[in-house]
Amino acid sequence: MRIFIIGFALFISLAARLDAAHILLPMDETQKNHLKAYGITYWVLDKGIETYWLLNYRGGSFAFANNPVFEKECLTRGVTYEIIPDGQFNQILTEIGNPEVNMEAMKLEKAPKIAVYTPEFDAKGKRIQPWDDAVTLVLTYAEIPYETVYDREVLTDQLAQYDWLHLHHEDFTGQYGKFYRSYSSQPWYKENQKKMESLAADLGYAKVSQMKLSVVKKIREFVGGGGFMFAMCSATDTYDIALAAEGVDICAPMYDGDAADKQAQSKLNYDKGFAFTDYKLVMDPLVYEYSTIDNGTQRNPDTDYFSLFEFSAKWDPVPSMLTQCHTRTIKGFMGQTTAFVKDYVKTNVLVLGDNKPANEVRYIHGDLGEGFWTFYGGHDPEDYRHFVGDPETDLNLHPNSPGYRLILNNVLFPAARKKKRKT
Repeated sequence: MRIFIIGFALFISLAARLDAAHILLPMDETQKNHLKAYGITYWVLDKGIETYWLLNYRGGSFAFANNPVFEKECLTRGVTYEIIPDGQFNQILTEIGNPEVNMEAMKLEKAPKIAVYTPEFDAKGKRIQPWDDAVTLVLTYAEIPYETVYDREVLTDQLAQYDWLHLHHEDFTGQYGKFYRSYSSQPWYKENQKKMESLAADLGYAKVSQMKLSVVKKIREFVGGGGFMFAMCSATDTYDIALAAEGVDICAPMYDGDAADKQAQSKLNYDKGFAFTDYKLVMDPLVYEYSTIDNGTQRNPDTDYFSLFEFSAKWDPVPSMLTQCHTRTIKGFMGQTTAFVKDYVKTNVLVLGDNKPANEVRYIHGDLGEGFWTFYGGHDPEDYRHFVGDPETDLNLHPNSPGYRLILNNVLFPAARKKKRKT
């Protein structure tokens, strides 16, 4: 009798497993590790398996065909998953397809090839580590592969190899982060300036600012041709400023050897930038700020939050993908560029997250030609004020970080069928 009971139990278990057609990765509060769930989804997608992103269903869950190998990988990485029988999964799709509910099932078609724009070494000559940048940190934690590129690769047209590009915390204006007042006497600052000037000369440019201008224009071509660009911190506003200041010298002598154009402000062409307009440059070379775009001063970590907008998943799938999260309220975090003053954001830019009382936006999106771009203010979603030399963030302590989820939404977004926002 005991053998019969054991055999019957095994039969029932096997029958249930045979009926199990999909693995569901819930992305609501039941998920133990939201960040690694993105990594699992990328890993499955990279194997050519059809994958669904269930927008607004349990926090933006993922689903794909059941396979013991996938199940084992979820267990290995500590990701919460559910086995969904074929009938139940079809019921979920029917529920999502109801025109009265704000949900959508997006098919993810191809794992995007990812590039991170970053120098091989930091300003101090130390090899760049994954934790030096929030995006490389979370890509590494989620086990999503990426490659690095910098000015030489961009200017020799190597971006065509990639689908998605992240801009490291860069100063595209050629002012070395405007660190002159605080660090110009430091050997690492002098060495970094020397290296950048040498690179510019090697690539045929008289100034670093001219090289960076060519870089941002190449990136603009990449986006216009169908690429996806994501930028954080100072790589957002300095990118736009560099484009708007094309042909105008905005660098003081300590940065490029000659005086800045006194009429620089009046010569800016805001139409060339992606996101910002009517801002004023901060021309003082000793002030640690590029322009009036940034709203980074006088902040209180106890009250610094921003809210995500809710979009129609069926009519606006792009912003819906970018704002998938298990909460609509995200705690703020600082950076060299922390937040964008709303008055300077172009009217055609889509605001994904803002802090209305502070008149600032934190998370914005737009399209150019066949491609898309996203700007996200701040340095590290789980380190409120990151200083030079601070220890890296341990994402094992933040596996459910809402702020980091927004980064990973952008990573998977290119895998979906490209659709412009409906108006």
